[in-house]
Amino acid sequence: MTSREFFTRARGYARRTGQVFRFDPAQGKGSHGRLYVGARFTTMKRGELSKGLLAAMLRQLNIDPREF
Repeated sequence: MTSREFFTRARGYARRTGQVFRFDPAQGKGSHGRLYVGARFTTMKRGELSKGLLAAMLRQLNIDPREF
């Protein structure tokens, strides 16, 4: 999955669950930024996301992979 696909799915998940969605590129260096879903956040990089990184990001945002 690419970071663009993750961003789109996370935004859709936030809308479905009634949570605030925000991306702050100033909170990262280079190609990284901070993505907020509700009160939780994860650091997001640009490009391809490995399965392990994707799982870690979903854990940090407290999102069940089956709902994502």
